[in-house]
Parts: sequence; C-alpha cells; structure tokens
Amino acid sequence: MNLKNKVCLVTGGTKGIGAACAVGLARHGAHVGINGRHDDKAARQVLDQIEGLGVRGHLAIADVSVPAEAMGCAEEVRSALGPVDVLIHSAGGPAPGDILGIATEAWYAAFDIHVHAAFHLCRATVPDMKRKREGAIILVSSVAALRGCPNLVAYSTVKAALPQFTRSLARDLAGDNVRVNCIAPGIIRTLFHQNMTPEQARHNIDNRIPLHREGTVDDVAEMVLSLVTNDFITGETVTVDGGMTMRIV
Repeated sequence: MNLKNKVCLVTGGTKGIGAACAVGLARHGAHVGINGRHDDKAARQVLDQIEGLGVRGHLAIADVSVPAEAMGCAEEVRSALGPVDVLIHSAGGPAPGDILGIATEAWYAAFDIHVHAAFHLCRATVPDMKRKREGAIILVSSVAALRGCPNLVAYSTVKAALPQFTRSLARDLAGDNVRVNCIAPGIIRTLFHQNMTPEQARHNIDNRIPLHREGTVDDVAEMVLSLVTNDFITGETVTVDGGMTMRIV
C-alpha cells in the first residue's frame, strides 16, 4: 500500500506505541486521525508532529471501550479526513490479577477496551475498505498472549483473543483486498511499564530478553509500518520482543 494521501485512524494514538505509529504513517504521506481519551498536552504534541509533516491530522477524543464512542470516533475521523484506509487499534491498558484476585469489573473492562473496541472499530471502518477494495488493519496484542504469564489472567486472555480475531477477519476480508495483521510487542519502554522497579528492569535485560535490551516504540512502529505497506502479508501475528518468547532458558 502506498500511504500517500491515505487516511489512517490510530486508537491510543496520543502516546506510546500508538503515537509512534501515527507519526510514522504521517512521515509516509498519510493523513492521520489519532484517538485518545483526553485532549491534553501530549495529544496536542502528537497532532502538531503529524501536521508539521505537511499532512492533515485530527484528534478524536473518545473512550473506545464504549461501543457508541468507538463507532463515533471512526465516523468523526471519516468526516474530518475521509474514509479510513488504515486502522491501527493500539488503545489498551493493564489488567493485573490472578483468577481470584482480579475484580469482575476489571475482567469485563479488559475485554471492552482490547477486544470489543476492535470489533466495533472494524465494523465501522471495513465497509469503506471493502468498497475501495483496499485496506489494512493492525491490532496490537502482546507477548503475554503467547505464553503463560503470572498474575495477568485477564490481560493475557484478551490479548490472546486478538491474534485469532486477526486470522478470522483476514480470511473473511482477503477477497476484498483488505489485509489484517497483528503485532505482539514484548517489553517496550512506555508508561505501561512505569511502575517497573529497577530490579525488575535489570532482571528482564539480564535474563529474559536475549538481545539484552528493552525495545522502543519506534521498534514496534517500524514493524507496524511494514505490515501496513506490504501488500502480500495478511493473517499474521509478528512478535517484536528481542527474542524473549523464542528462548528455552
């Protein structure tokens, strides 16, 4: 896919991985709508970066865990920039706890933001992609979806739903030239890991990550961009984790 003048929607696009993806798409000539829950300084800085690259940008404030707001977000970007060609669902959040420790409300909330939001966003954007016979969808999962992780029963479960949703959607939409892929980041230094202790960070680098370093948001954004632009990849889940999930010891 040639991204020049394409319209992209990036949920969670005001910070972290989502923001890096949004700016990367803009660098390749796409008009980019970013979604976040707050119209704050960070969101405006990302929007300024996008528009500073000579393309159009739009900030859509919405909580995409709420179905009506997810669909409204997609429609707002459509009205501001045009029909969405590329959807990247990066919005999410932590959901710690084991089966007995996690609150029921937190379990359902994890599904709302990670899985149900993807469902409603795709329902809102796929019709235009099918009509144009071109489109790309990227869902952001996690390496927590691929291996057993302690004290993350909800987070691991919802992130594991996304690769299967990816495969099913990719199979259904292949005939319309709409590609769907998934990315599973490992330990990427963002606000998501702000509560990690120095000891935990050192343990990860020394023992868990074969490349012995944390990833960056740009490491993930580069792979997302590749999946968006490569017209012969669909239905795949790609890990960006420094080799963490491939190791035995």
